[in-house]
Amino acid sequence: MYYLKTEQCFDAAHFLQGYDGKCHNLHGHRWRVVVEIKADTLQEGRQCRGMVIDFSELKHVLKDICDYFDHSFIFEKNSLRPLTLAALRAEDFCLREVPFRPTAEEFSRYIYETIQAKGYDLSRVDVYETPNNCASYGG
Repeated sequence: MYYLKTEQCFDAAHFLQGYDGKCHNLHGHRWRVVVEIKADTLQEGRQCRGMVIDFSELKHVLKDICDYFDHSFIFEKNSLRPLTLAALRAEDFCLREVPFRPTAEEFSRYIYETIQAKGYDLSRVDVYETPNNCASYGG
């Protein structure tokens, strides 16, 4: 089995609604995302002969996801009061509403499923909230 890894980072704020602790407050992270794909064989075509895929292809897929969330405020759907959300929109902040609680665990699953839907055979996705704290999702 062959494995390829690539990684990207993005800076974003979030909070955890209903959490009894510091993460209930709005705060930010430098989110580090590591994606690993796998393949039984290598390609035989001229351009990508001897490769699983061209690294630039995988890097581009992950970069698009990370760029979408970069320098944004990520929040779970229905976790903000309508007046709060309206005030944030009036300030023209970059808001990213997600249908899940924005934890590293949920992000790892979300990114895994997003990339898998593009036809890649993933091994796992690691999402680091800090240099020492990582959540992973794998198939």
